[in-house]
Amino acid sequence: MSTLLTLLAILLFVALLWGIGLLSYTLRWKIRIEKIVPPRGQFTRISTGKLHYVDRGTGPAILLIHGLGGQLGNFDCGLIDNLARDHRVIAIDRPGMGYSDRPDNAPTGHAENATLMFEVMEALKIEKPIVVGHSLGGAISLAMALHAPEKLRGLALLAPLTLPSKDAPAAAFNNLKISSNWLRWLVAWTLATPGGFRNAAVVLDQIYGPEAMPASAPTQGGGLLGLRPRHFFNTSRDFMASGRGLKQMSENYDGLTLPVRILYGAQDRTLDHTRQGKELVAMHPRISLTLIEGGHMLPVTQPDACADFIRQASRDMPRD
Repeated sequence: MSTLLTLLAILLFVALLWGIGLLSYTLRWKIRIEKIVPPRGQFTRISTGKLHYVDRGTGPAILLIHGLGGQLGNFDCGLIDNLARDHRVIAIDRPGMGYSDRPDNAPTGHAENATLMFEVMEALKIEKPIVVGHSLGGAISLAMALHAPEKLRGLALLAPLTLPSKDAPAAAFNNLKISSNWLRWLVAWTLATPGGFRNAAVVLDQIYGPEAMPASAPTQGGGLLGLRPRHFFNTSRDFMASGRGLKQMSENYDGLTLPVRILYGAQDRTLDHTRQGKELVAMHPRISLTLIEGGHMLPVTQPDACADFIRQASRDMPRD
């Protein structure tokens, strides 16, 4: 009996040392990443707390909303500055992402996120913007258009999530499938950062492929921020909520009164452009789709093509 207790004590001690080692590794990298990629914009406050944003240029307003696990740097590899030549461009870290706050139990559905975006518009005095949503940000943008179309000019969506997926999520996202907050925090502060480095090649191929990730993506594009514990925690929460309510929301697309333009990469490996784009347009002909050669991370890999698409949408959409 004493031998068994001794063995258990040794195993617990080893597990404790292992956990402390992972925690220390994660903390060191968190500090290092925040020095490499510090906040680049300003801060305001909404109901979820502090919100980080950049605001450049003058002219008709464009609000940029990033996708799952992203932050405003996804738009800052040339897209913001291109559009800011003749528009006021506001890009945000969505609540819980980048350097923006979000309480651990805050709602994460598309409708709730849409409400937060309207809070951002009020805080920053953004009037009648074109809303540009990428990936998950596309679903949030559509929720905004359904909830208060009178506050927007229209939508110009980049590789958006629009319909419930018929396929299982890619294996690259399996680590996000965590249903409880306590387990999310445990993984976030132990396994997520070293696992992020170890699995980077697989995840980046899924997200960027077949295009290559630009060398500026980890720093100027803010990609390294996704390796921090809180970012992982909130990305997991968003991932688990991403499918909820989407079917009900999509059943109301016939009621959209705003112009909606969609740009998709024909080789997107993250979202199926046939399902999310072509099938959507077939059901709702008032929505238009443009296909180009490319993958999912078009704002990072093809900022000029995205800017041309958004600028053309701005020309086509009425100003009132």
